[in-house]
Amino acid sequence: MDYLPIFLNIENRPCLVIGGGEVAARKVGLLLDAGGEVTVVAPELCEALSARAEAGEIHHQPTAHDEARLENSALIIAATSDPEANRQVAARARELNIPVNVVDDPHDGSFIMPSIIDRSPVVAAVFTGGASPVLARLIRARLESLIPAGYGRLAELTSRFREKVKRTLANPDDRRRFWDRILQGSVAERVFSGHMEEAEAILEKELAEFSPSGGMGEVYLVGGGPGDPDLLTFRALRLMQQADVVVYDRLVAKPVLEMCRRDAQRIYVGKERDRHAMRQEEINALLAKLAKEGKRVVRLKGGDPFIFGRGGEEIDTLAEEGVPFQVIPGITAASGCATYSGIPLTHRDYAQSVTFVTGHLKDGSMDLNWHQLAQPHQTIVFYMGLMGLPVIVEKLQEHGVPADMPIALVQQGTTHLQRVFTGTLENILEIVEKEQPRPPTLIIVGEVVKLHEKLSWYKGERQARQGATSPVQPGTEL
Repeated sequence: MDYLPIFLNIENRPCLVIGGGEVAARKVGLLLDAGGEVTVVAPELCEALSARAEAGEIHHQPTAHDEARLENSALIIAATSDPEANRQVAARARELNIPVNVVDDPHDGSFIMPSIIDRSPVVAAVFTGGASPVLARLIRARLESLIPAGYGRLAELTSRFREKVKRTLANPDDRRRFWDRILQGSVAERVFSGHMEEAEAILEKELAEFSPSGGMGEVYLVGGGPGDPDLLTFRALRLMQQADVVVYDRLVAKPVLEMCRRDAQRIYVGKERDRHAMRQEEINALLAKLAKEGKRVVRLKGGDPFIFGRGGEEIDTLAEEGVPFQVIPGITAASGCATYSGIPLTHRDYAQSVTFVTGHLKDGSMDLNWHQLAQPHQTIVFYMGLMGLPVIVEKLQEHGVPADMPIALVQQGTTHLQRVFTGTLENILEIVEKEQPRPPTLIIVGEVVKLHEKLSWYKGERQARQGATSPVQPGTEL
């Protein structure tokens, strides 16, 4: 994070704008909206600023920038058409430890004016570190369509009840659960539709009937997908934002984890080969224990909870313990990695079925139905198979799969670090020795791999095919 996002209270405080053009006028408008007392320093004013000065909305000092008195200002905006003048103003402001914004040159200032979504008293701000103001405006436009104007009225309603709720519910966790219920339920819907009296009556009723701490919580088994956070479902994201505790695996991508509520407790229970942070039985017991403490628990898994995610074992324990739970599917690694690699898992000319299997070695062997896996006209996807790749190659050929059968390894699929290596059963081990792919890597075997070169559409920063030379440090497979 290159900048610390903050909201500054400038109500009835002196704000200085250096420059009298249209750009300065836009900044003046924002400062006035926030309640600032604005002085504009410029030899001449544009039409919009002249009108404000005549109306008494701003003070005007008709002097050059180097004659402006900066002392005692809450903030300063340098908005002249002369870059050197702006830099001089910024330098003087920094000497006085006064926040300063330099229009069109953010690196010279100490803060940046973001694109703003105003639903007062709710305000959201978007900025790109000065890299692309146009992109910030586009994101703001997208958010404008997602945030109803009624959010301002909703904030005003909750503000009126804040102290009453605090007196009624002494426990902070109780208050958070209460407000989550209010802000995502019938009260919010009444506000958005303009029925404020009904909304207030429902809020009163909800507060009177709210059950205090000590009640049962709930567990949400959430599929975090293969890595790209854009592949999360809306429901997954909503529950991730509500959770009191997040219990997460090693294969959950960091950008996905960062979309959980920022103040939620996070518990890592990931497993690596021969190194487990917590045994599965302990994870099952932990989920039940947390829910019985009244907490809302997100069990965040890479991919889908019910495809090699051991989600069935976890909800089996929860059901036995009487703990409420929900399961939110995610895009499994096979689907995500194949799609981002341009490899259809089924294709009318190449494969009429697809099989998902685990390639995880146990005691040096894989207990798989190799005869079935060797059948033609199908696609085989091996999860957790990188360490066992020599066994996979040997067994498939031993059961009749030809040596020239195409195979693909997809490393960190759907992320910007995705790499795809293609070859055949005959030469894939040589490719692995040269390229040193590391986990998480998915293995796809079948004629459909031939379509990769033609259909590949996603290019990660470090994506490489057979013969690539970009360095990758070797890792240990799950």
